[in-house]
Amino acid sequence: MNATHQTAAPKTILVGVDLGQPNFDGELQELGLLAKTAGMEPVASITCKRRAPDAALFVGTGKADEIKLLAQQYGAEEILFDQSLSPGQQRNLERRLELPVNDRTFLILEIFAQRARSHEGKLQVELARLQYLSTRLVRRWSHLERQRGGIGTRGGPGETQIELDRRMIATTIKRTKEQLQKVKRQHLTQRKQRDRRGAFNISLIGYTNAGKSTLFNALVKARAYAADQLFATLDTTTRQLYLGEAQRSVSLSDTVGFIRDLPHGLIDAFQATLQEVIDADLLVHVVDGSNPDHGLQIRQVQQVLTEIGAQDIPQLLVFNKLDAMDAANLPLQARDFVEIDGVQTPRIFASAREGNGIPLLRAALASIVARDRDALRSDPLVLAEAES
Repeated sequence: MNATHQTAAPKTILVGVDLGQPNFDGELQELGLLAKTAGMEPVASITCKRRAPDAALFVGTGKADEIKLLAQQYGAEEILFDQSLSPGQQRNLERRLELPVNDRTFLILEIFAQRARSHEGKLQVELARLQYLSTRLVRRWSHLERQRGGIGTRGGPGETQIELDRRMIATTIKRTKEQLQKVKRQHLTQRKQRDRRGAFNISLIGYTNAGKSTLFNALVKARAYAADQLFATLDTTTRQLYLGEAQRSVSLSDTVGFIRDLPHGLIDAFQATLQEVIDADLLVHVVDGSNPDHGLQIRQVQQVLTEIGAQDIPQLLVFNKLDAMDAANLPLQARDFVEIDGVQTPRIFASAREGNGIPLLRAALASIVARDRDALRSDPLVLAEAES
């Protein structure tokens, strides 16, 4: 008799440390969603306050012992921190807790590895994971402490296994970077072709799970994967969008979602994908209007835009998920203006799932596209005038 064996999701304890940062998630809700997205089962959470991380254990010995007792109580198989841990802290925690310990950076990398579909996306994730892994070889494999040497061994007498593995990873990183550079050159050629055709480029951006892919599908009648989960899609999808009011087509790209504390390694690795954002003539910033923390999410997106050098590209704000908003928070009008980083930015309320606000958004895009793109770049007020 044959039976299908399914591996149970590992029971996980969530840990958050409040270091006085304004965006501390006291309920660890986002970390829990990330854990579920990665195939884990959060069974309990614990938080604490510290002025600064403990150099050895991040949380200190007392809190570490408390985490260990909590893990034993719930039968947890893994500990997950909401902050990034140093390799030394990770190693010390695993020894004290006697359980695997991972951090937010590792979790996001795992999700990206599961979701990448295109050749480019897989290369980008592989590069980020290799760069993360290269600093943690000592922690992951005990066999790396053994010496390998003597006649006939690769690497020469007395060279440690960890040195060999580091050299192997360095070689793989170099090869992956070369492959990504080739992809980047291909994208540059494609963008030059679009520019020669006079294409107007629009990129959908926003915090993860804001509904970008659903809005993309609603606008271009595409079938891009969309789901109510974090990082449902990673690979950029570009389609032509015809705007009847402007009597022309534009290039519309659906890009990877941003998130709080997005690992810098991922930002570096995803330069080829994020280049679509950097080269856009207009950014349609999609916001989950039903999320009570949407103000914080907007600031996080703006921070990433600054990091990649796209902070000066004109934006149109779309407050999505109108159908999920509380009655008390429903807007008085379908469009208005909101200030972002000192710039009056046009905003439209919509529900990509229900179709509400889509005709208004198309009309707004047509009005903006009709303006001179150089004027849009040089004077943000031109965008406001196009919307008025």
